[in-house]
Amino acid sequence: MIEEVLPDAVVAVESRAGDAADHAPLHPEEETVVAKAVEKRRREFTAVRACARQAMEKLGVPPQPVLPGERGAPRWPEGLIGSMTHCDGYRAAALTRATDLASLGIDAEPHGPLPDGTLDSVSLPAERKRLAALAAGRPAVHWDRLLFSAKESVYKAWFPLTGKWLDFEEADIHFHPAPGTSPQGRFRAELLVPGPLVGGRRIGCFEGRWIIRQGLVVTAITVPHP
Repeated sequence: MIEEVLPDAVVAVESRAGDAADHAPLHPEEETVVAKAVEKRRREFTAVRACARQAMEKLGVPPQPVLPGERGAPRWPEGLIGSMTHCDGYRAAALTRATDLASLGIDAEPHGPLPDGTLDSVSLPAERKRLAALAAGRPAVHWDRLLFSAKESVYKAWFPLTGKWLDFEEADIHFHPAPGTSPQGRFRAELLVPGPLVGGRRIGCFEGRWIIRQGLVVTAITVPHP
């Protein structure tokens, strides 16, 4: 499913809870990271790295450890960029060559409403107004959860380019559903703070895609080179 919201240059691998990826071997450095983790955290950590190593192999790169760096962002082998996500029952990794894209961010969430009070803390008033209008036309979509996922993808694409934190209120998301009844489409994230420099050019917005299927919300941002 994740590959449907990503361009052909990106290799994506996904797994479900209970797959063999849950028990794939870890590198010694990775074992140290989850030595004291609870079982659920260990399975997610293991499975998403198994997905990442499969993606490396598809790109012709020898499988390597994926260790968390600053703010937990994954550190990729030289020449690659990527993103990982996991939620209850689902894990995915997406990688591409750094020559093909400047940055990449993916996120998956269960397709259900956000906990009470969460939307107000992760959204702008204008976003909430637009979500209400979208919900009136497509009430089967949990637009609040989709917004949360989109902002997670924005941050994952933002951080490798800037090394800085980005608050939820510092990106304004506009959703554009695809024609018809299929729950998928595109979105645009207007950055409300100075954007990253990519190839010497200041980026003021990110473009992304979204899809809802099999009980999941999946979003992805790709940042091309100028």
